[in-house]
Amino acid sequence: MGTSSSKARTETTGQTPDGPEGVQLRRRLGRADLRAVSEVRKALRELLRHWGKPGRSDIAELLTSELVTNALVHTDHDAIVTATVGPRGLRVEVRDFVGRRPKPCVPNADDGTHGRGLVLVQSLADAWGVRAHGVGKVVWFELNGGGMA
Repeated sequence: MGTSSSKARTETTGQTPDGPEGVQLRRRLGRADLRAVSEVRKALRELLRHWGKPGRSDIAELLTSELVTNALVHTDHDAIVTATVGPRGLRVEVRDFVGRRPKPCVPNADDGTHGRGLVLVQSLADAWGVRAHGVGKVVWFELNGGGMA
């Protein structure tokens, strides 16, 4: 059974590595707490309310929810999501505590909605990747804003 999402913590700061005009959302998600996916989307939507060209924040929400869902479904641990908006665009990182690296795969048409997350990230993000992070890994993507809305 998952940990209550009420324990999730959101931090919004006015300073990031990209400079003083950057803002950051950071949230720790409880193990197997799939309710947190919609909460993260809502927080990200608020963070990106005035960011980028129309449609870019929708793509960011979609890709973030895919990475968060993957971390919660395919591990038996907490996850940490960090979204940083800076002069160069948006970077979202989802850290989990399992070292097994995810692999994009061609989804099977008979497999419902499973297997499409990383394919979407690969297709829609301007950049993405996976890096080892202590115990576990970080799966990340970047979107440039395409100019302010």
